[in-house]
Amino acid sequence: MPLHLRPETPADHRLVEELTRRAFWNLYFPGCQEHYLAHILRSHPDFLPEYDFVAELDGKLVGSILYTRSWLLDEQGQSMDILTFGPLCVLPEYQRQGIGSALIRHTAQLAAQNGEKAIVIFGDPQNYCKHGFKNGKDLTISDQNGDYPYAMLGLELFPGALNGRAWKYHYSPVYHLDEAAVEAFDQGFEPLEKAHRYTQDIFAINIRAYLR
Repeated sequence: MPLHLRPETPADHRLVEELTRRAFWNLYFPGCQEHYLAHILRSHPDFLPEYDFVAELDGKLVGSILYTRSWLLDEQGQSMDILTFGPLCVLPEYQRQGIGSALIRHTAQLAAQNGEKAIVIFGDPQNYCKHGFKNGKDLTISDQNGDYPYAMLGLELFPGALNGRAWKYHYSPVYHLDEAAVEAFDQGFEPLEKAHRYTQDIFAINIRAYLR
C-alpha cells in the first residue's frame, strides 16, 4: 500500500503518543520523554499545527512529525522566525523504509511554500544530512553559548535565507520538561522495561561534541 501523509487530528493524539513512546523507548536514555512532549506540545503557543502530520500505511498510523516556532538572533539582536521539528518518529518495525524522510520532505516543502526561512534541530547528522541539513557552524548558527554542537543541524528552505549572518539559536521553552511530570504521564501507558542501549552512549557523545 502507498504511504499516506495527512494532518494529525484530535482522534490521532493518543495513538501518536503511543507510537512516539515505542519509537523512543530506551533510545537516548532509559525510558523516554518524547511521548509526554507530544502530549503537551499541542497546547503550547509555540506549536505549529499546520505542520503537524502523520503517516499511514494500509490505514495504520506508523509515523508522526510535530513542529514548533523557534528563533535566530543575530549579533545586532535582530530576530528571525524559523522552525524546529520534534518529536519525529516512526514505529520501530517500519523504520528504515523512508517514512521519516517522507514526513520531513513533505513538511519542509510546505514550510518553504509558506515562506518559512529555515529549520534547525538537534539530531544525528547521519539521519538528516541526506535531506540537506548542515552543521550549525556551516550556516554560522551557534547555540546560546556561542558553541556549535555536533548534533545541531540547520536547513535553509531557500538559498541565502540566512543572509550569511552570525546567528544564535533559541528554541521553544516547551522542550524544557519536568521529569516528575514525565514519569506521572508515563504511568498511564503499558509498562515497559527501562534499559541501557548502546544508542544512549552515542547520544551522550553527540550532545557533548562541539566544533570550535
